[in-house]
Amino acid sequence: MGELSRIGIALDSDLLKRFDQYIGKRGYTNRSEAFRDLIRDRLVTEQTTNPGSTVVGTVTLIYDHHSSGLPEKLMELQHENHELVVSTSHAHLDNDSCLEVLMVHGKSAKVEHFADRLIGLKGVQHGRLVMTVPVHAIEHPHESGRRPNHKQIHKH
Repeated sequence: MGELSRIGIALDSDLLKRFDQYIGKRGYTNRSEAFRDLIRDRLVTEQTTNPGSTVVGTVTLIYDHHSSGLPEKLMELQHENHELVVSTSHAHLDNDSCLEVLMVHGKSAKVEHFADRLIGLKGVQHGRLVMTVPVHAIEHPHESGRRPNHKQIHKH
């Protein structure tokens, strides 16, 4: 964090009261940190919607593992897009349902397209992509992020 600047803002009293209730429920001890988080969140959203931005994120999928060929299709798509997939985690929720979480890293447009393809597969009951960027990408948006070189080991 750089040098702190103090600012003053004018808010409707009812809005401020609702904001104080909101931040109190979330455990903030002061308004300043809550405002900083809201501003960061908006800047992250702006950054992740830029198709050329380097992002990190998760794709969360709930699916029926009995769905014909779905596990194979999911794995095939992951292999086709191995440059985007950092890691995966899989859990059996019950006799029929599985949870799969993929950690992803790459250009926003490619990550979003990949997630849409996964979520759109027949048998996927619910899916969600969450993207974010490191703080330095917000503070210095023109510097390109570098991906660390991690080896991935898959047992099939």
